[in-house]
Amino acid sequence: MSNPGSIFEKTYIDYLAQVNRLDIGARASRLGIETAGEKGVRVPLLGQAFHVSGKAVQDAGGRRPGFDLCVVLCKYLLLCPDSPPEGEEWVTYRGLKDAGPLTVFFKNEVEQAIAACFAGRLPALRNACAALGGQVRDPDGAYDLVAWFAALPRVPLLLQFNDKDEEFAAECRLLFEERAEAYLDAECLAMLGRHLRKRLRQKGRQDNGAN
Repeated sequence: MSNPGSIFEKTYIDYLAQVNRLDIGARASRLGIETAGEKGVRVPLLGQAFHVSGKAVQDAGGRRPGFDLCVVLCKYLLLCPDSPPEGEEWVTYRGLKDAGPLTVFFKNEVEQAIAACFAGRLPALRNACAALGGQVRDPDGAYDLVAWFAALPRVPLLLQFNDKDEEFAAECRLLFEERAEAYLDAECLAMLGRHLRKRLRQKGRQDNGAN
């Protein structure tokens, strides 16, 4: 049986080779990101900055992030469309064309996980969103909290949250622009949502510690 670690490493190296063949300056211009170093770019992602080139994917400290983030960041460059796509309407993950069987994963591992983590902790969620650069917006009455994130340049996310009450459990919805699939495939968008969940939890724990 193959070593899963070696499979991940092979996949990572293959993605780097593909990135190395890109006209990185043209991709950076279309995505609205900065070039950095020789054939590299600086990509902001939920309050963190990553350097991506044909040699490596690194965080601000020079460390390689987890495999999922490496895939998301590389494919973000590889799938960059030639021109701005249409489709600014907000849709649920299920509403994406190729979400398919990942809809259950996304519901359980992203939306319900965020709801469970912040049930009864609305101020902590508000603080966590703000700490990740989220723009907390005035709710329209349908939700207790609405936050907009520039998850990646050209790929925003919209979080809608209702806290638990005497009748209903807490509920979270995470929306994408319809055109998000022009920048990342459905699997990468699911991983992006899971990364948001992870980062919100981290900030939520820090908020608990402060209190």
